[in-house]
Amino acid sequence: MTVIVIPRRQAVRLIRRWTALVALSIAAAGAGAQAPYPSQPIKVVVPFPAGSLVDVLGRSIGEALTGTLKQPVVIDNKPGASTLLGAKIVAAAPPDGYTLLVPTVTTMSMAPQLVSRPGIDPLRELTPIARLGATNFFLSVHPSFPARTMKEWIAEVKAHPGKYSYASSGNGSPHHVFMELLKKQLGLDIVHVPYKGSSSSMPDLLSGKVDMAFLDGTLAIPNIKAGKLFTMGTSMARRSVLLPSAPTIAETVPGFDWSGWIGVAGPANMPAPVVNLLAEEIRKLQSTPHFAELLNKAAMEPTEPIPPAAMADFVRSEYARWGPAIRTSGATID
Repeated sequence: MTVIVIPRRQAVRLIRRWTALVALSIAAAGAGAQAPYPSQPIKVVVPFPAGSLVDVLGRSIGEALTGTLKQPVVIDNKPGASTLLGAKIVAAAPPDGYTLLVPTVTTMSMAPQLVSRPGIDPLRELTPIARLGATNFFLSVHPSFPARTMKEWIAEVKAHPGKYSYASSGNGSPHHVFMELLKKQLGLDIVHVPYKGSSSSMPDLLSGKVDMAFLDGTLAIPNIKAGKLFTMGTSMARRSVLLPSAPTIAETVPGFDWSGWIGVAGPANMPAPVVNLLAEEIRKLQSTPHFAELLNKAAMEPTEPIPPAAMADFVRSEYARWGPAIRTSGATID
């Protein structure tokens, strides 16, 4: 057997060249295996029924992303468990950006602290991406109610403890928590009448069978403009762009500032480039007249677009803020 002896210097050069070639081969294989995002359809889970406000907004976002990302965006309605069913599905999906969620304040902040066994921790198991808009709530009364200002409303309710009733869309809903917070802050006694959704309470509210309710703009504004309801004030501390003439509750009750919101999220540990790409495409959409018209149709208040890191901070602060509010209200969901 012939043994070839290679000088040490030459051997070192050969080893280095071989190592570099192996590294390049591995990098090339990796690049070929990972196609640029997105390279396949994207599923957007909406944890509400088809036709709901969140569904309408989610579908519009999906249509816009389909156009800009050049991939189909498919909406998958998964209502249930106070929106946590859809959240769990997304949390269990691969964090590759191909399964997204349209969560609300209920999903990210309320339900996990209302349900005894939520089965998900949204702060750890979901990646906040963007905020789409806010939901203002109008404290609405039947026109026969003997008050036309928030100050008069407080005086009337205080003078007749237990006489008046309020409707909500269910135990633990924002409508319920907001009123219980107001009752607690002002020392009021108002009877709670829960319904299965705000729409189901409207016949009784419009007929005067129940006296008042916090309603989102889709239900409140048309009836206020038609004279079928009267608003005492809004839950947000800034006046509504949808009905600027309506005062805020905070103008009479300092510190009262509550709202709902809708956003976009994905599973935990999503790659930062994917998160940033999605956030940027949504930000572009939010700057268009089409999106402003969409929010107006959904009776939602516009919010300033914020980057994903700021959105994550917002979600954490909302979670921390809602915990004491829920405990104060005494609301629970079995």
